[in-house]
Amino acid sequence: MKKNRNFRLIYAFAALVLMSCGGSPLISTPIENIDTSPIKVSELTKAEKENWGHLDLEKDTIPGMGVDRAYAEIIKGKKGKKVIVAVIDSGIDIDHEDLDGVIWTNEDEIPNNGKDDDKNGYVDDIHGWNFLGKAYNEQLEYVRLIASGDKSAPRYDEAVKLHEEEYNKWLGRKTQYDQIYQQVISNDEILSKHLGKEDYTQKDVNGITSTDASVQGAVQFAKFIYSNGIESMSDAKKELADALESINDRVNYNLKKDFSGRTTGDNPNDFNDKPGYGDGNVKPVKKSESHGTHVAGIIAAERNNGKGANGVASNVEIMSIRAVPNGDEYDKDVAKAIRYAVDNGATIINGSFGKSFSPHSDWVRDAIKYAASKDVLIVHAAGNDSKDIDVEPNFPADNISGKEVSDNYISVGALAPKYGSGMVASFSNYGDQNVDIFAPGAQVYSTTPENEYDTKGGTSMAAPAVAGLAALIRSYYPKLSAAQVKNVILDSGLQLTTKVIVGGEASDVRPFSELSKSGRIANAFNALIMASKL
Repeated sequence: MKKNRNFRLIYAFAALVLMSCGGSPLISTPIENIDTSPIKVSELTKAEKENWGHLDLEKDTIPGMGVDRAYAEIIKGKKGKKVIVAVIDSGIDIDHEDLDGVIWTNEDEIPNNGKDDDKNGYVDDIHGWNFLGKAYNEQLEYVRLIASGDKSAPRYDEAVKLHEEEYNKWLGRKTQYDQIYQQVISNDEILSKHLGKEDYTQKDVNGITSTDASVQGAVQFAKFIYSNGIESMSDAKKELADALESINDRVNYNLKKDFSGRTTGDNPNDFNDKPGYGDGNVKPVKKSESHGTHVAGIIAAERNNGKGANGVASNVEIMSIRAVPNGDEYDKDVAKAIRYAVDNGATIINGSFGKSFSPHSDWVRDAIKYAASKDVLIVHAAGNDSKDIDVEPNFPADNISGKEVSDNYISVGALAPKYGSGMVASFSNYGDQNVDIFAPGAQVYSTTPENEYDTKGGTSMAAPAVAGLAALIRSYYPKLSAAQVKNVILDSGLQLTTKVIVGGEASDVRPFSELSKSGRIANAFNALIMASKL
């Protein structure tokens, strides 16, 4: 899945560019207690922002998963079974201070001896496997289709048209952001010089009374930045620099027809070519490759250790499988990654990635069916295109023409941290057949490389919340099958009739119940109660 970058500045700045050149029995939450819940009108505190996905809609009027309530009222004092969760993603910083105690280790492999000690086909796979080798950037799948030159291939003409539209869009966005970035830099320099310091505050800016036209213009510009929720010019520079990095990657790599980032020496269109390709280095190749680390933290960051964030699940080991580049993943890598996870002991797999073209989708579906045959649950992000994926597919998927091939697959849409009409994240895909449930996905705080933490948004963040919930269930109720765990999560969610804005379009308002198969939001408190009854 293309990492969901929040380009919130582009629309606001567009005008500026033009202008400026306890002890009771445990009972599941009744539906009537939810749809009559008061809407939280006050701003979230810092603590709430960093933990909102674990709060409870009934108790806190925030549409989290009731994780803290589950620990306090159900799990407290109980001992669970260890669960291995495979994270198929970009690299994971396995040395992170909030993850290093929850990383899976292959005890049957002797580190760094250059041998396949456990005879599983992978040499020195100590903490998982890296199917990408040293690669980072990659093309999007439809660009690969165009680059193949096979005009008879399915959807070839669609790919050509899409590429032309997307390339022009991102090239224009690059021009806009370059202009905005230069304006931020120049105005920041003016204010720094006037105030005699680089780390000035909003209060400093508001107190400026200069008659110098350039200083007055810089003050006006800075106030515009602050009005868009950005706390400092320094933050604006960082956000714009990050956005420009993403835009340049899109133009120079993802959409470039003559680029290939593949380094593993195998043929990605031959499933049986070069078995065991890749290597055992599951870490990010650069600090900005933070997606997998963020996802892992949502599932299993060490709880209550006084650092950063809490994961949803305790008693978890994270198996790191690097298979998602900065671009579209290869179907071969995804299928191999699923099989690796299953064969090496994972009982839950998280997949926070996806794409709209999938030339070898059958390989991935076969891997999903293989996981089902081994009682492994797969949790997948529904996608960030604000689309109905019943109409426009998001791969991988567990169905052929609407018919599911397995009962072990959950597709997750994303919630925002405010109950009410804006509860569904504007970027989230939806679909009453191909999205199963919604979970916290916007503005989620979690781990990032080199012992840091950050807030990110996407269905990429919603899926691991549900994977963490699945791990809780499998830990405390290990006799339940993958299919039963799926049914518990879907059937125990809070069923809402609230009308919500869909796809960020204020004119598109529908009942929340129509956006997924269950019509529910995941809830750990209710799920553990239902699991205990099974």
